[in-house]
Amino acid sequence: MKILIAEDEPALRESIVTYLGKDGNICETASDFDEARYKLDLYEYDMLILDINLITGSGLDLLRSIKKSKKELASIIISANDSLADKLTGLDLGADDYLTKPFHLAELNSRMKAVFRRGKFGGNETLKFNEISIDTRSRTAFINDDPMALTRKEYDLLLFFITNKGRVLSKAIIAEHLWGDNIDMVDNYDFIYVHINNLRKKLTDAGAKYITTAYGSGYNFKET
Repeated sequence: MKILIAEDEPALRESIVTYLGKDGNICETASDFDEARYKLDLYEYDMLILDINLITGSGLDLLRSIKKSKKELASIIISANDSLADKLTGLDLGADDYLTKPFHLAELNSRMKAVFRRGKFGGNETLKFNEISIDTRSRTAFINDDPMALTRKEYDLLLFFITNKGRVLSKAIIAEHLWGDNIDMVDNYDFIYVHINNLRKKLTDAGAKYITTAYGSGYNFKET
């Protein structure tokens, strides 16, 4: 999962990054309103962890902007303010959950997964596409109930493909989603070919021929 953490407290921000990163997530950060808005405009995320008070602006205004743009983005508000009015406003603006500080990082992780499952998988922990099934809790994939031997990046890539099936994904989008905004510093995306070709070979060897090349555009995961 690719997550933007908009939080102005450095210690808490880095604690969240470290904790969620251990669970295989790609975490990016924003320390104020302007940086958060800039990154939301530039990149795509699965989840937004959002503090209401962001020094240079209100997190609620970010939610208003997201709602106005009709961008599909799951979000959880984290705030020291336990005001019922703020909770209701945040939820009315499209936030999926509201967590009052201080909180345990394990609880944030659990709520985040629940929100993500509801949005992407209809509440299920298992995602299925024909003979392929993915257990999102154990981060394992199966073809016809036979386990696949996938690297961490291959698993992330397969999950990203299936949740965006039928959509042409450019190499830049794939790289940004699976490696974060630090990918801007690389000269090319040749390394993407290696991961995609390895995953495609494992799928094809098992009879699952779904990854196709959209020449000049990127890749598509669809039934041929």
